[in-house]
Amino acid sequence: MFPADFTLAYPIVVKKEMEVYLARQPIFSKNKKVYGYELLFRGGMSNAFPDIDGNTATSKLISNSFLSVGIERITGRKPAFINFTEDLLIKRIPLLLPKERVFVEVLEDVEPTEEVINACREITQKGFRIALDDFFYRAELEPLIALADTIKFDLRLTLIDELAEDVEKLSKHNVNLLAEKVETYEEFSRAVGIGFTLFQGYFFSKPEMIAGRDVSSSQMNLLEIMAEANKEDVSFGRLEEVIERDVSISYKLLRYINSVYFRRVNEISSIRQAIVLLGEKEIRRFLSLIAMAQLASGKPDELIRTSIIRAKFCELLGKASDVRIDSSELFTLGLFSLIDAVMDDSMEDLMGKIPLSEKIKQALVSGKGKISHYLKLAVSYEKGEWESVARLVDLTGVNEEDIPHYFMMALEWADSFAAI
Repeated sequence: MFPADFTLAYPIVVKKEMEVYLARQPIFSKNKKVYGYELLFRGGMSNAFPDIDGNTATSKLISNSFLSVGIERITGRKPAFINFTEDLLIKRIPLLLPKERVFVEVLEDVEPTEEVINACREITQKGFRIALDDFFYRAELEPLIALADTIKFDLRLTLIDELAEDVEKLSKHNVNLLAEKVETYEEFSRAVGIGFTLFQGYFFSKPEMIAGRDVSSSQMNLLEIMAEANKEDVSFGRLEEVIERDVSISYKLLRYINSVYFRRVNEISSIRQAIVLLGEKEIRRFLSLIAMAQLASGKPDELIRTSIIRAKFCELLGKASDVRIDSSELFTLGLFSLIDAVMDDSMEDLMGKIPLSEKIKQALVSGKGKISHYLKLAVSYEKGEWESVARLVDLTGVNEEDIPHYFMMALEWADSFAAI
C-alpha cells in the first residue's frame, strides 16, 4: 500500500523521563517519492519555548535518535538530513554517525573558514554527503560548494529570478538542487522548471486542482464502500458481502489480520473469522482505510500514510482526554482530513458527497467545533510546531507528557498496514 519507511513527523521516546520530540519533514524526488527526511528537534514540551543552541539540539538528537533508539525507527531506509553547527563540524561529530544514512547539513550561518573547509573535506573523504542549507550564492562559498552533494534554497527567501541566476552559477558543479518550503503544486512545478530535482515541503498534502476533472466510476465505488462502512445500521453479513465481492480487499484483510501487529498463534483463513475477530468497529475502519488507500492511487505514498497516522493519533488523544468526546468520531476525522488532496477537490464539495456527521464536516470544512482541536493538535505535532502543540494541549485536556507515546502507538498501528 505504501512503503514502511514513511512517517511525516513523530517523537521518539527512549524512556518516560527522557522524552525527545523529533519531527521529520519529507524530502521528495521529482516523481514525488521520498528521497530522505530532515530531522527537526525539540527536547520535551518544557523546553518548547526557550531557545536551544544548535550544538545541544544536534547532540541530543544524535544520542537519542542514533545511539539509543536507532535511525531505522526514524527514517527507515531513507537518509536523514541533520543540521550541524560550526563547532560540531570542526569537532568532526558527524563521523560518529553511519555515513550511508546521513546528510551533514551545514547551516547558513557557518562561515567558510579554513578550519570549516578542512573539516568538511575530511567528512566527505570519509564517505559522508554534505548539504548546504538556506543557500545564497557568494564567491567565498565555492570551496564548500565543491564539496557539497546537495544545495538547499528556501523558496520563501529567494525571488524566482534570483533563484534562476544561482542555479545557472551552480550548473558547473555536480550538485543536487533542493527547493525548501514548497507548499503548493504550482510551486513544485515552478521549481522543477527552474532545475530543482529535490523538494521539501507540504505540497503533497494539498489538492492539485485540475480543470475538468470529475469523480470516476471506480472512485465512486470506493466512496460507496466507505459510506457503507460508516452506516450506523450496517450488519456483519452486509460487511462480509462488501468485502467478498472485492478480491483485493479480501486479500488485504487476511494479510492484515495475520500481520505481526495482532500476534496471532493460529492463522485466520476466512473473511467471517476475520470480521468476528476484528469486531464491527475495526472492520468498518479497515474498509475505510483500504478504500482510502485505493482512492489515493497515483498520489504520493505519504498522503495515505499521514491520513492513517492522524486517524489513530486523533482517536488515542480522544481516549486520553479528560473532556468527554467520541474517540471513534475522532478516528474518522483524522482519516478524512486529507480527502481533498486525495480527490483533488475542495473539502466543502466532498463533504456534500460523503455521509459523515455534521460535527466532522464542520471541523474539516471550517476548522470549527470541539473535535477540531484534536485534529489541529495532531497536525501541529506532525510538523513539530511545538508552541501550537502546547496551546492545543490545554484545549483538548490531554496530558502533554503522554503525547509522544500516543503518536508512537499511532505509528506502529499504521505500520501494520504497510505490508498489506
